[in-house]
Amino acid sequence: MNKRQYAYKVIRTRIVDGTYAPGQRIIIDQIAKEVGSSHIPVREAIHQLESEQLIQYEPNIGAVVRGIDNDLYMETLEVLALLEGYATSLSAPHIPSEAIGKLDSLNDEMKKMLENYELEQLGQLNREFHFTIYSFCPNKLVIKNIQEAWDRLDIVRQTGFTFLPNRTPQSIEEHKKLIDLIKVQASGDVIEEFAREHKMNTLEAFKKREKH
Repeated sequence: MNKRQYAYKVIRTRIVDGTYAPGQRIIIDQIAKEVGSSHIPVREAIHQLESEQLIQYEPNIGAVVRGIDNDLYMETLEVLALLEGYATSLSAPHIPSEAIGKLDSLNDEMKKMLENYELEQLGQLNREFHFTIYSFCPNKLVIKNIQEAWDRLDIVRQTGFTFLPNRTPQSIEEHKKLIDLIKVQASGDVIEEFAREHKMNTLEAFKKREKH
């Protein structure tokens, strides 16, 4: 791992795990000292994070952690609907029976977490459910883009405000239907459309909540 990659990893991890809060300034000197480099690799890392919409430049301030407003949140969900639909359809033919069993178990565990209102565990299980599917996707670049989008949304999810109680039981049922489609080896088009709608239903639930 070179200095730019190291600086990128350090900054990105701190943004995603909440160590760096939205609006917080990124101090280039400080990061350079931590990773043992000049300013150049840190600036390059910041430019990369800017392209991922995790950082933005503000006049007279410099690089700051970007917060996610409702518009960016919804746009990200729309992009994810397309990417995840495609990734799920690509993955489905390669998912072995033991992995399908794992998906069933994860979904059952999500039901328990919902009953106990354990939101953090519920979110982690949901992520594991989908990325178990994507682990069998032959197109790794698609998965990298999905990962970046999920990480972007995690900045918001840390606050818990994106938890949609009325949506979650429906989402778990949709997971069950998706597993069934994979089990019966439904066509790629059918699986892609269903997985895309699964994400779009989350977007619609978010829109409805914002109206109230």
